[in-house]
Amino acid sequence: MASPSVSASPGAPATPAASATVTPSPTPPPITVNPQNAQVPVGQTQNVSLGGIYGVFTAVAADPKIVDIGLDQDNRTLTIAGKWPGATSITITDARGITAIVGVRVAFNAGDIPTNLEIPITGDPASPDYVRDIVAHQIVRSTHVRVGAQVVLSADDVPLHENVNQDMNRTIEVPVLVQGEQYFTVTGTVRVTVENVAVPRISPDQLMVSDYPEKLTENGLLFETDLHRDAPTRFLYFHYNPPAQPNRRIVLVAENHSNQPSSVQFISGRGGPTPNEMEVGHAATKNFLVNVIQNQGRLIQVPANSTQVIGMQDLPTGSIAANLLQLRVLDGADVHLSLIAQNADDSPDTALTTGALLTSTVRHARGVYTIPEFHFATQWNVNDEYLELPIGQIPLPNQLQGEALAGDYGVLESFVVNVQNPLSTPQNIAIYENPRGGNATGTYLIDGVLVQSHRVPASRCSLRYSLRRRFFRDRTWRPATDSRKACRPFWAAPHCGSPTSCWAIHSLPTRTRHFGIRFCAWCV
Repeated sequence: MASPSVSASPGAPATPAASATVTPSPTPPPITVNPQNAQVPVGQTQNVSLGGIYGVFTAVAADPKIVDIGLDQDNRTLTIAGKWPGATSITITDARGITAIVGVRVAFNAGDIPTNLEIPITGDPASPDYVRDIVAHQIVRSTHVRVGAQVVLSADDVPLHENVNQDMNRTIEVPVLVQGEQYFTVTGTVRVTVENVAVPRISPDQLMVSDYPEKLTENGLLFETDLHRDAPTRFLYFHYNPPAQPNRRIVLVAENHSNQPSSVQFISGRGGPTPNEMEVGHAATKNFLVNVIQNQGRLIQVPANSTQVIGMQDLPTGSIAANLLQLRVLDGADVHLSLIAQNADDSPDTALTTGALLTSTVRHARGVYTIPEFHFATQWNVNDEYLELPIGQIPLPNQLQGEALAGDYGVLESFVVNVQNPLSTPQNIAIYENPRGGNATGTYLIDGVLVQSHRVPASRCSLRYSLRRRFFRDRTWRPATDSRKACRPFWAAPHCGSPTSCWAIHSLPTRTRHFGIRFCAWCV
């Protein structure tokens, strides 16, 4: 009997055939670049390291005017050379057709910072404040800065906090930054060696003044003369750049026409720039008084047959600039000095030292004067009448063609008064500061303490420094009136009356021996 057959159930699906497996293609490794964005100063190069390169690679700049490209196939390196400021990109392609892009910015560095500086100075001693200021100033002056960039440095950034004594060297490291909006920021450290050269104090033989034209309406030569080795000189300049005029700069240039270098001591007391003429005179006198008493200055070397800028001061529109200088040739030949007004955006090294002197219809002093200092000595008893010490009454004749000097601007007035108290009781002594021609300010150095009197109206006085109930012998006083007006100080005894009517008070014990007071005034 036959076996029954097995048949598929009606409607049952057929068994499907096995499908083939699909393997995805491997992702090619990308090209890597380091750095991904390059910053290249004009005239310099930067290397970019490449990774993941297969075979020979190429590189193309989107703007070849901005960069040049160098390829190192063996070391897989791209060298970018900056040609012109701007931004562009470089496309790198290898043998597989894989690409990578490097962004590039090309710009000028904001400036060039010097590596080392040597600064010879004088001072007995040179104070840390003075040295810091000189170091900061010389670093800024020695740093090449692009137009629109600036050196970020102040005297507080100079790490010096003690005196630099005579015949002493100090080496300091000063961090410096130069920046500008369209430039690459530059940082660096300047190694500065300061040498304090022992130089004796001197009294100048003549006074030079540049106050004409006082109001500047054009650029050019303001003053010129020779600085002779045998004639130490004080030099005062005072100039105003009125509104609507371009920003200017005052430049002092020394020319050495001999075949040997010249060494010049340069003591400075600049004031301003500021719109306030009283403040300018105040600051100039204060700075000069402090520096000249301590013989604090720079030693400037002017090479043979050369021209060198030895001083400059900004003079923005609507402002006044002044300086009270003391100059002398210590070694070498005479030098020719020129004071120039130029636009602030011009290079100081291009200041013109030739041509006619600038003039004006308003006459002010410009010249060389033979008496830079007056000395007066006397004796006074506390029960005598007031002792009057006039300042600025004698016009000084001009050695050059020009105005006489009235008001004794820049002149040192020295008064030595021996004071005696023959009475049986202590007496107070007062000094009246009495401007006679208008408002005045004053700067005084009393026992090394700087005291400044602010604006005092004509024929009025005010108490500026009280020494009541104290006794001093061999006291040194060095006041300086630094307004644009002359003044008349008085000695008064036995008391000053109103507590706000006198400038300074001394208490003198009974039947004392005399003591000396040195009174000096610079009227500028």
